[in-house]
Amino acid sequence: MRAAFLPAVVMAVVMAVVMAVLLAVVTGPGGRGGMGAGCVGMAGFGTFHAFDPTNVLPMLHKLLPMKQEGSDLDSLVRKRIRALRAAQGWSLDDLAARCRLGPSTLSRIETGHRRIALDQLTAIARALGTSLDQLVENAADDVVSNPTHDPARGLTQWALRGEPGVTVARVRLTGPPPKGPAALKAHPGREWFTVLSGTVELLLGERRLRVEEGQAAEFPTMLPHAIGALGGPAEVLGIFDRDGRRTHLHERAPDPYPSG
Repeated sequence: MRAAFLPAVVMAVVMAVVMAVLLAVVTGPGGRGGMGAGCVGMAGFGTFHAFDPTNVLPMLHKLLPMKQEGSDLDSLVRKRIRALRAAQGWSLDDLAARCRLGPSTLSRIETGHRRIALDQLTAIARALGTSLDQLVENAADDVVSNPTHDPARGLTQWALRGEPGVTVARVRLTGPPPKGPAALKAHPGREWFTVLSGTVELLLGERRLRVEEGQAAEFPTMLPHAIGALGGPAEVLGIFDRDGRRTHLHERAPDPYPSG
């Protein structure tokens, strides 16, 4: 009879232990609801550690579609993905194939119904031909800028924030083209300008080029060069790098493009 009784006792003890562990998993430490991490002590049986769900939650986040209520940057990233895809003329299927995601997954990412995993974001950036840094950079705060005016020289300048050292300048030319090689200047880099009004003559090395209103000129600036107005005042809009600004737009110069 004792032999038959012992297995029943052992089974009862095992069931008690299992129930205690399951209770700890469900209630968590202190009897709180949910699958909390913690441990439960039982007299005579040592300490039993409750189940830790933190290793499972990331898997759930990847499997369950959920609305991402993130920051403005989160929304901006999703809009960028959609805008970059549209600029390429790609459908959801096109981009999904390139980044090896399902079209439905990509759709939920764009619309904010799915969290974006880092590996997914990296693959999307690569497929769109951009970098992860560019895809997640903050929106620019200062979009509108004011120019600096120099009425005496007929000069208006705008600095490009995204291109340090580069200046866009609107220049009014009143004098004719310079005479003689001494008036020509050279410096490293390239220059581009378009004629807003009037007619301009560009001296480029040994050449004289006529540039009409609406036309543009681009050239390497190691060639000696200068420009002047033909047949009356003219206005040009040019892009100058640091060397070009120093040569043509320096505040101490009497004229951006001095004529002879």
